[in-house]
Amino acid sequence: MTTREKLNALADNLWWSWNPHARELFRRLNPDVFVSSNNTPHAALAAADEDVLDDAGYQEEVDAVYDRFQAYMQQDPFFDDAPSTAYFCMEYGLHESMPLYSGGLGVLAGDHSKAASDLGLPFTAVGFFLREGYFQQSFDVEGWQQAQYPVLDPNQHPVQLATDDDGDLVRVHVPLGTESVAVRAWEVALGQTTLYLLDTDFEANSDAHRRLTRRLYGGDNHQRLQQEIVLGIGGLRMLREQGVDPDVYHANEGHCAFLMFELMREQMAAGAVQPDAEAWVREHCVFTTHTPVPAGHDRFGPDLFRDQMQGFAEESSVDADDLLPYGRVHPDDPSEPFCMTVLGLKLSRAANGVSELNGHVARQQWQDLHPDRPLDDVPIGAITNGVHMPTWTAQPAKDFIKTHLGDNWLDQRQDADFWDALAEVSDEDLWFLRSSLRRRLLRFVNEHVQTQSLPQHPNLDPEALTIGFARRFATYKRAPLIFSDLERARALFADDERPLQLLYAGKAHPADDAGKRYIQRIYEISQQDGFNGRVVFLENYNMEIGRMLVSGCDVWLNNPRRPLEASGTSGQKITPHGGLNLSVLDGWWPEGYNGDNGWAIGKTPTGDYGTEDPEVQDRDDARSLYHQLEDEVIPAFYDRDDNGLPTRWIARMREAMTTLLGPFTAKRMVIDYVNKMYRVPVKE
Repeated sequence: MTTREKLNALADNLWWSWNPHARELFRRLNPDVFVSSNNTPHAALAAADEDVLDDAGYQEEVDAVYDRFQAYMQQDPFFDDAPSTAYFCMEYGLHESMPLYSGGLGVLAGDHSKAASDLGLPFTAVGFFLREGYFQQSFDVEGWQQAQYPVLDPNQHPVQLATDDDGDLVRVHVPLGTESVAVRAWEVALGQTTLYLLDTDFEANSDAHRRLTRRLYGGDNHQRLQQEIVLGIGGLRMLREQGVDPDVYHANEGHCAFLMFELMREQMAAGAVQPDAEAWVREHCVFTTHTPVPAGHDRFGPDLFRDQMQGFAEESSVDADDLLPYGRVHPDDPSEPFCMTVLGLKLSRAANGVSELNGHVARQQWQDLHPDRPLDDVPIGAITNGVHMPTWTAQPAKDFIKTHLGDNWLDQRQDADFWDALAEVSDEDLWFLRSSLRRRLLRFVNEHVQTQSLPQHPNLDPEALTIGFARRFATYKRAPLIFSDLERARALFADDERPLQLLYAGKAHPADDAGKRYIQRIYEISQQDGFNGRVVFLENYNMEIGRMLVSGCDVWLNNPRRPLEASGTSGQKITPHGGLNLSVLDGWWPEGYNGDNGWAIGKTPTGDYGTEDPEVQDRDDARSLYHQLEDEVIPAFYDRDDNGLPTRWIARMREAMTTLLGPFTAKRMVIDYVNKMYRVPVKE
């Protein structure tokens, strides 16, 4: 193969998205085009500098990376007998060049699919080809968020239209009310995982139906219901056209639960009576819920459900009124809306939350489905989220880990005991890692703000304590909590002897004015005396900004209202970089925190959903946050020994790296899914 052919093969598989050496090869082909295209290999390759391609040293590097890719694709699977799995999710966070995600759910789905590839699982994923993505963020002169929707060009990305064995394009049809929508799919190679992205935006459909797969979480309830019909029913029909008949179906959130109705229809079409078809579906499906926030569970009025499901009901020979009870807590209540989460719970053999606390909250939320059972016996378990370390670990940190733990550290990353060897790393080496990654981040920040519509003028100190806060700007995440007492906060940020600097990034949903006001408030504060230059908002949060922040920040701040954070996995991404968590004890942090590997904000959660007064919680947590910063975090960072090293801080770094890395990897998480959900039937 020629060098260009090898580069084409690399560009066609998103393996490059978690391999910095592969991405660097494409960047060198045309740095300007690569950066302007959101780090897209195909764009750089199309505009390649021929002198670079002809360079013998460059060609040797391409050969080496290509050989590593081939070895990865041919490696033996982790399991000898893993069941084949189809995984459905509305959104996927794969790479910043493909904005098919809005936040943690999508990033988790991307990490899950990548880890499945690393393990060599027989695993197929299904989602949406969101041509206009989530949105691109900019701001007006008053700091009010604006949303633009640039169109994704398939020719610039590693996607191709799905075809049958004869090479003909595959289309399936899905009933929406009395009409039918045509659905095609774009196939994505994600290492060894195949991902099908459903698409209705082509000439066979009406304008209204073409809009269904353009944007994520837009439109009204009518459009949302249609999207979810397409995802679940259309997704399963597309898999069948591709010859995919897995052992287990994993519905990641309620958005895709209609796949269970389609499975039931298939069984009945093959001759099963409805109770037997229902039992078969339950034996083959598993369900994950991520949503402690009540509004996050999609509900549709009975009339809307009947209207949009009538075509499917006719195909199934089941009246729509007979389908409604599957989505109701109280099946005989004719006024109760149809809830997608209830459907997922009722037609799955096993269900889980994404942290131990989230599992407890989910059991509370849905105990009414099992009124005869005590809370602890409600059949919703927990598998705590983890992060895909190859994607989220910066190359300098990978090199550091490789130096101290060996070349094959990624193969053993899920083993908690494996990381114990980091306890022997010297204070000097740990602090050099932390300081170099902080300086790397601040160089990125200074460059990024030059591209923003939101004026920011960083005056960041490469040796100063740097805090990061980056996530969706949903109000329950309380982004401005640190500014609850503005003068107390100003005293921290304006201290020239022990400076504090804070980097923000995140998007508010376009319909969430309260979230937009949070961003605007933070921007206004960043322009005030004492904060100016030390509080910086990074515009248009994406996976690249996320990777830089989790690698470079000394502290990751997370302060949602308990217990509304299902997992909060961004805090897991800082650990391989020697970063520390300062977090409310919500999501994964109650499992990770041991008193010495970070800091906790507020009190230990009781897990009693909805019992805490939000205003009281906000006040108490703000007080706790200030206490931790003033009395613990800042002194630990700035108190130095005779060698200029913050020994107390480094001790926490070492404790975090030895206790948190193994348990919170996506590889461990997917192994748990195989053993606890995919392979082992869970009996009620």
